[in-house]
Amino acid sequence: MDKFNGLMPFVRTAELGSFVAAGKTLGLSPSAVGKAVARLEQQVGIRLFQRSTRTLRLTEEGRVFLERCRRILDDLDDAYATMLRSQECPRGRLRVSTPVVTYHLLLPILPKFMEMYPEIELDLDFNDHLVDLIEDGVDVAIRSGELPDSRLTARTLRPIRILLCASPAYLARHGTPAKLHDLCGHGAIRFRFPDGGRIQDWPITEDFDLRIKTIMTCNNMEAILGATVSGLGIAAMPDFLVKEPVEKGTLQVILADHVNGPAQFSLLWPSNRNLSPKVRVFVDYVGKHLFADHCELPHATEAAEALGSLKTETSRPVGIR
Repeated sequence: MDKFNGLMPFVRTAELGSFVAAGKTLGLSPSAVGKAVARLEQQVGIRLFQRSTRTLRLTEEGRVFLERCRRILDDLDDAYATMLRSQECPRGRLRVSTPVVTYHLLLPILPKFMEMYPEIELDLDFNDHLVDLIEDGVDVAIRSGELPDSRLTARTLRPIRILLCASPAYLARHGTPAKLHDLCGHGAIRFRFPDGGRIQDWPITEDFDLRIKTIMTCNNMEAILGATVSGLGIAAMPDFLVKEPVEKGTLQVILADHVNGPAQFSLLWPSNRNLSPKVRVFVDYVGKHLFADHCELPHATEAAEALGSLKTETSRPVGIR
């Protein structure tokens, strides 16, 4: 920044013809202006002014330098004005990283957001891998589970429920489990987390040694939904993903009284005091519209028993592991 400190005193002195006049416009003493110009000359290694007791004239090199400095200062003024305008109207590219499965929830609410903020360009990355928001230049992320990064701020959305589901055709062939022990002998379709390859645990409420054969693992929840609807086995999936298939009758929730699988989605963004307007309006809008403060229940008895009203938490900082 030292290289820029002398630009304004130099430009004003060249335009007004004296250190005294330049100092009046800048709120500096003539001596301070003269010292700033001298330091600038020392930095660039050339004499910018020919000085005498009565006159102050630009050298040839000083005239060339003056035109370049004017362009630099004009660009700075434009940048500053752009930032001021952005405070009035959020604008610019907004990079959002979100799990693949959330497109069911996110895409339906985006048209209204884009209508409200036409100057924002959304760049959506549907990806189940964890990203480093700071290193990868991501503005906002939607993530589930623990959120261990002290450099980030989070707003927790309403919890979701993980439900055990199977297709009616599968249950007709293999029987509908009435208690946990009945799961023995059934086939399980399991979710594998993309980062690290850990297999998702099923949210069984009791201390039960679940002996169920894994017939398929997959790192994509959409594929697990398709395999379950096709009748391959039993799977644990989030409530919002199975809502429509349960209502249509292509999936059935099982063992609702024995499953207690809360999970948590959160909005994340880099911590700083000057939150950009585009991030602020996106966080506020999605926090209000992505999840209601309660879960709409599928029109099925077991699903209704499994799901309940779940309140949204407020924004809070999170730590990192």
